[in-house]
Amino acid sequence: MKVIIPAAGIGTRLWPHTHTLPKALLHVAGKPILAHILDTVAALKPAETVIVTGFLGNKVRDYVSAHYDLPTRFVHQEELLGLGYAVRLALEGGDGAPVLIILGDTIVETDLRLMVASGGNLLGLTPVEDPKRFGIAEVANGIVTRVIEKPPQPTSNQAIIGLYYISDSGVLKEELDRLMTEGIRSGGEVELTDALQGMIERGLTIKAYPVDGWYDCGQRETLIATNRHLLEKMSPPRSIPGSIVVAPSYIAPTARIEGSVIGPYVSVSDRAVIINAIITNSIVGYEAEVRDALLTNSLIGHHAVVTGGFRALNVGDSSEIEHF
Repeated sequence: MKVIIPAAGIGTRLWPHTHTLPKALLHVAGKPILAHILDTVAALKPAETVIVTGFLGNKVRDYVSAHYDLPTRFVHQEELLGLGYAVRLALEGGDGAPVLIILGDTIVETDLRLMVASGGNLLGLTPVEDPKRFGIAEVANGIVTRVIEKPPQPTSNQAIIGLYYISDSGVLKEELDRLMTEGIRSGGEVELTDALQGMIERGLTIKAYPVDGWYDCGQRETLIATNRHLLEKMSPPRSIPGSIVVAPSYIAPTARIEGSVIGPYVSVSDRAVIINAIITNSIVGYEAEVRDALLTNSLIGHHAVVTGGFRALNVGDSSEIEHF
């Protein structure tokens, strides 16, 4: 079995952070989004993990190479022509073996070993309140009968969440080739949902795989919400003399905290410096510095410097903000 992780998106909804860092490397609950995914994937012992990279892809390669001993192949996506195109690049030279596909900006809490052991073709789904924002699946008796990408009038609330197990990857590759050859696009992109629909129309069975724990990291609000959820499952944070740390929170071992109140729901990355600050429900990036500030619902990028009494910030990497 192979694992494919598409991680080439520019991440415009997370600007300014993704101007300088790939979306998959943004921190949540103490480590990059991609690390949460790879920690789960490593337990599967895949024959190969294929990571599709794009903008700043060298940073993804460097991070994975430095932190993981996995058989990994990196595929660079020159043109952002959609998820289907990214998957097709990853399937190049494949032998039709089963593949597990996990989007690089999505964290799921499910037993992937059980999913893989189930066999067949499986599509991860979860009910949502606003299905117009997602690809959706129509399901009958546990079988996916139709998939549609962001329909204006959804006929189902079962959202396609970015988790797929395809045992018939050779057929998936054929369908993606057909879409590209015939110029079939949805919103100008080669969509994976169109290829899955083609598989269904060819008579292949795709089963619904319900997933309760699905956490989108595609924009600031959802990234902070995901941080909250993941922190609730972590061990209590370390105590810091002279400061108060309110659980659930995560403080990296190399972070320096002085005279501050941290938490609840705060993630502080390595070598960050926080002095005389009160921070709640926020993420503070690697080597960021916060002084004399009151922050909540904030996302502070790597190497950023914040000084002053702001309430909510979205500060990109290496920025500097002062308030007098």
